[in-house]
Amino acid sequence: MQITYCFPGGRFKALTMSYDDGRAADRRLVEIFNQYGIKGTFHLNAGTLGKNDFISADEVKTLYAGHEVAAHSVNHPWIALCPKEQIVQELFMDRMRLEELVGYPVRGLSYPFGSHSQQIRELLPHLGFAYSRIVGDSHHFGLPEDLFQWKSTCHHNHRLLEHGENFVKLRSQLNLALFYVWGHSFEFDHDQNWDLIVDFCKLVGGRDDIWYATNIEIVDYLHAVEQLRFGASLQFVANPTALSVWLRVNGQIIEVKSGEQVQLA
Repeated sequence: MQITYCFPGGRFKALTMSYDDGRAADRRLVEIFNQYGIKGTFHLNAGTLGKNDFISADEVKTLYAGHEVAAHSVNHPWIALCPKEQIVQELFMDRMRLEELVGYPVRGLSYPFGSHSQQIRELLPHLGFAYSRIVGDSHHFGLPEDLFQWKSTCHHNHRLLEHGENFVKLRSQLNLALFYVWGHSFEFDHDQNWDLIVDFCKLVGGRDDIWYATNIEIVDYLHAVEQLRFGASLQFVANPTALSVWLRVNGQIIEVKSGEQVQLA
């Protein structure tokens, strides 16, 4: 029997976007994402909301509706150089303040300045975080090997359209393909290249074979996949999680719903 995991709906490709700092240009970026049905994760510093060119606290819940709000520390320090007490305050207080605004658990993080250490990574699960993104590009569509050192496929200025064209062309169902893009929305103003992200969203948006997800949706789905309980004979599988999980079994797409046991043979 041949069994492979799928993304929701039996898809083999997923796209997620990740943008930092919560600058005013997020308003335009969210509008573009919404137009093309693309989901993003927006990492915010609670201490800068409403200052200078940053979005206000009052608009966070409405602006990012349908997307994910995640943490980025309260004040954006170089946390690897901070005492652990300050690290805890910066990250945990950012969670608390952002949760007051959005009304749901904030479980994602991107390291400010990309600064992190083994000590910080080991702290994160105890502070309620499920993942954190690092700086850098992998230039591939692989799944994360370490959710607390999650590296993107590329920054939007690093071969974005090239990767987008390759991603759209992918037809293999032997592996799950995850395209992860990161950046800062203010860079589009600085570089005067808003057409880049518009062209990208036109290229990859609105496709039936791509799952458009936030960072935390990817994480939660991967955890659900890991918790499936297969019989030793592979004749059946049980799903103890709150999410449906999709499988390809001998060429057939099967949904294993939350709390159900499904015969596979």
